[in-house]
Amino acid sequence: MTTRRFEFIEGTSCKFWEVSITGNNVTVRYGRIGTNGQSQTKSFTSPAAAALHADKQIATKLAKGYRELAVA
Repeated sequence: MTTRRFEFIEGTSCKFWEVSITGNNVTVRYGRIGTNGQSQTKSFTSPAAAALHADKQIATKLAKGYRELAVA
């Protein structure tokens, strides 16, 4: 499983967004920093399709100003 975490802190906004890839599944967890947030899982036809979807979502978040953090 690969997990990447991103945070957006600007003005009154203080949010996180995480994406995890496990085989054909992509799980996204998001919410305000300091909470457990919400999660959604999507299934794809192949691990390559799941990775492509995750990469597109990551590019969108980076374009919106999110910064990636190291996940321990």
